[in-house]
Amino acid sequence: MADPASYRPQTGEIPTNPGVYRFRDPHGRVIYVGKAKNLRSRLNSYFANPAGLLPKTHAMVHAASSVEWTVVGSELESLQLEYTWIKEFKPRFNVVFRDDKTYPYLAVTMGEKLPRVQVMRGERRKGTRYFGPYTAGAIRETMDTLLRVFPVRSCSAGVLKRAQASGRPCLLGYIDKCSAPCVGRVTPEEHRALAEDFCAFMGGEAKRFIARLEKDMAAAVAELDYERAARIRDDIAALRKVFERNAVVLAEDTDADIFALHEDELEAAVQVFHVRGGRVRGQRGWVVEKVEDFTTPDLVEHLLQQVYGEDAEVQGRLPREVLVPVEPSNAAELAVWLGGLRGAKVDIRVPQRGDKAALMSTVRDNAEHALRLHKTRRAGDLTVRSQALQELQEALELPVPLLRIECYDVSHVQGTNVVASMVVVEDGLPKKSDYRKFSITGPAATDDTAAMHDVLTRRFRHYLVDKTAQVEAADAGMAPPETAGGGVAVADTTTPAPKAKFAYPPNLVVVDGGKPQVNAAARALAGLGVDDVYVVGLAKRLEEVWLPDSDFPVILPRSSQGLYMLQRIRDEAHRFAISFHRQKRGKAMTVSALDGVPGLGDSKRKALLAHFGSVKKIKAATAEELTAAKGIGPSLAAAIVTHFSANGAGAESLDTVPAINMTTGEVLET
Repeated sequence: MADPASYRPQTGEIPTNPGVYRFRDPHGRVIYVGKAKNLRSRLNSYFANPAGLLPKTHAMVHAASSVEWTVVGSELESLQLEYTWIKEFKPRFNVVFRDDKTYPYLAVTMGEKLPRVQVMRGERRKGTRYFGPYTAGAIRETMDTLLRVFPVRSCSAGVLKRAQASGRPCLLGYIDKCSAPCVGRVTPEEHRALAEDFCAFMGGEAKRFIARLEKDMAAAVAELDYERAARIRDDIAALRKVFERNAVVLAEDTDADIFALHEDELEAAVQVFHVRGGRVRGQRGWVVEKVEDFTTPDLVEHLLQQVYGEDAEVQGRLPREVLVPVEPSNAAELAVWLGGLRGAKVDIRVPQRGDKAALMSTVRDNAEHALRLHKTRRAGDLTVRSQALQELQEALELPVPLLRIECYDVSHVQGTNVVASMVVVEDGLPKKSDYRKFSITGPAATDDTAAMHDVLTRRFRHYLVDKTAQVEAADAGMAPPETAGGGVAVADTTTPAPKAKFAYPPNLVVVDGGKPQVNAAARALAGLGVDDVYVVGLAKRLEEVWLPDSDFPVILPRSSQGLYMLQRIRDEAHRFAISFHRQKRGKAMTVSALDGVPGLGDSKRKALLAHFGSVKKIKAATAEELTAAKGIGPSLAAAIVTHFSANGAGAESLDTVPAINMTTGEVLET
């Protein structure tokens, strides 16, 4: 890894103009492209204190060996140049949105002499009109239905040549789902007109064609040509089926793309609904791994750059409105850039209320579901789980398979309300029935390493006690004493065996932290004589895997399924610890000077406060005065007086601090 100081440019050499910069690795490859309103300010932020950078940015500046920049005239130019370079160099530290599925499009090759209708994926081709995207099932059904009304060629070039050579059409020509221009049933001009009508219908002009067919059907009925009228009737039904598949969600003159996203610390899922003529014509989704420390506005900006930059060559794909969850960075310049691609004004807005905001909520629900589904599939697939466990075993050089993994995390706020969590994964899946929570007090709460040592000691001490009890119970059942008559005494089956509190031990213990936490965990196990459990730590800074007494971490590839499993377990342990810490902190924030009085429950405490008005007046009251409150008898009144007399200094200090519910901010006592 390179030292950023070795290639840091002099501050005076960097201009203060807007521009675009590129970081290169020792092989000259571009690994990151960024833009800035002020190049000097932005680049200095990378080098001023590299140790204080966020983890992924820290990795980027240490992987680079040089930086260069290009000055531009405006922020709009920097936006355009940044996108061009990202598309050209594909830097590995820039965020890249990838489809979570490969969505198909309905395409019409208008650039050919005999246009063809087909389902297409991948990059766009010049001279081809695209409609969609659709799901795989919906697009096949739509295409099959429309070919009955618009019998455009859908065969491949090879089938077309064979039909032209033989003078006989293919099967679709015989069943009237192709006008068979290959054998001269229609002229190329008539066939192109059919393709134009097909495109017009898919472009939103369905009502015009349905109205025309209804007139033709009425004319056929007037001429008593009922067979032709029946065929037209079936054509109308087919068009209406396609037309009504997409429900009207907005005003009919609304053309908009509605984006929403759902993100966590590692990944983000994006969904977009394509609304044309007030109807949802298509839907797309992406899942992106956060290889950069982007804010949500930055993610939205790069999303719009990539989505519309890829489709810029297709005329008319950009809508009048682009609705986003938050305003992107450089929104004004981005709107100008999109307007240039469309050839007309494009509005980028955040819907606040009404139908568009309601539809945005639906898109957001889809994004949340997509991310959850992505993680479930990635974690739930048996092959992927097996691969992850095998990768971990090989990378850590462990002699046993990882059937059970336990992960520990410590949570606190400035050393107060210290807690820890234990989460369990068996065969790559969480086993929530074995999750445990730990409260940490005393000397163990002084720092994270002491807390980790305490938690591991308590957990495996319980395991050793359970193990000893089980061995004793098994020995008693396996070697029963002989009776006086020479028979064998029957074991007592009415008394159940003691239930194990922590089941069996794990093959691997994962701690949230680096070298100090790993060494503390290893000392705890060694102190108990546990030598068949392996320990590693996952440090958040660079996602390094640390082993006990090792000077260098194990670096797993970022695409490794094993690393992903460790991250998922670590995040689950963190979530579990945080939830317990918040619960404990909430209870601690509502303590009262009356809590320690023996026999004084919640209802009687409220009765005292209602009668006297404050803890200070309760403390000053005599036993006889206390009995005036509802439910307070002579013995309880004496206990209250004794309590405040014995805890005078402490009670005095508590009098000055009212109990407050930190969730609602409500003052519970004064």
